[in-house]
Amino acid sequence: MRLVRRRDCTEAAGSRPDHAALHRLCRGRGAVTESPALAAPDFTLRGSETLRQLDGKTYEKQLHACQERLRAVQLSYLHHRTRGVVVMEGWDASGKGGVIRRMAAVMEPRACSFWAIGPPQPEWQGRHYLARFWPLLPEPGRISVFDRSWYGRVLVERVEGLTGQAAWRRAYDEINEFERMLLDDGVRIVKIFMHVSPKEQLRRFQSRIDEPLKRWKMTMADIRNREMRHAYEKAVEEMVQRTSTVRAPWHVIPGDCKKYARVHTLGLIAEGLGEGLDLAPAPLARDVARAARERLGLNIPEGL
Repeated sequence: MRLVRRRDCTEAAGSRPDHAALHRLCRGRGAVTESPALAAPDFTLRGSETLRQLDGKTYEKQLHACQERLRAVQLSYLHHRTRGVVVMEGWDASGKGGVIRRMAAVMEPRACSFWAIGPPQPEWQGRHYLARFWPLLPEPGRISVFDRSWYGRVLVERVEGLTGQAAWRRAYDEINEFERMLLDDGVRIVKIFMHVSPKEQLRRFQSRIDEPLKRWKMTMADIRNREMRHAYEKAVEEMVQRTSTVRAPWHVIPGDCKKYARVHTLGLIAEGLGEGLDLAPAPLARDVARAARERLGLNIPEGL
């Protein structure tokens, strides 16, 4: 595991996005990414919460640029029938929801699914833990975003003793193989872990309690997970060490500054999903253009 510094989104996006420029704008900085090896045995969370700040004006400019690029990526997926998966893991109150809301704000809802993953429902209990995720995988042209995921096997199930040690240890290889099959089948995968320091997490818990409209977010699970944070840190580190692969690396986001974390995460998602794709707007189908011109009398520019 090594640190790769990427450029910030520092240029403004125009009213008609230049997709090459947006690609440059949306490249973040400071993500933890995979070295050319199957695993990252030296990864630790120490230092991952390094505070990075963004002022409001810079944040709004970069956020707009990254959202424009995400939308361009999704439209390319629709045109080229590409499939994408985004895995969002992280601490409670780490900002996963804020990132997902800003994705949903600009993406075509008919071509993107957002899945909040909790404990398995009764019909899935007693079956292989990966079985319930198969129906949630994207169809051609779609993107599936998972707010928590199959990594619960090696996180919450491990820490809370919901599955035996032999089972969660076996899960690392099972998950790597599961993701390899998806990648081999053409699915693009971006994996994000939102990291916040213990001090900042506690501050956000207090904020949830103080603000009436946020109190619903505070649950007994948050308290229980906080009390077991040391065990979770160990589980997170081993998860990254064992499942951050060359083709599907983990990106560990320093999240104490919400604005920085949002922009950086959105930039990484746009870059990971869009790498190598033609993001130019899809042309109008010839039969549609001809029918619109001849039957509706619409003005269709030459070459469209």
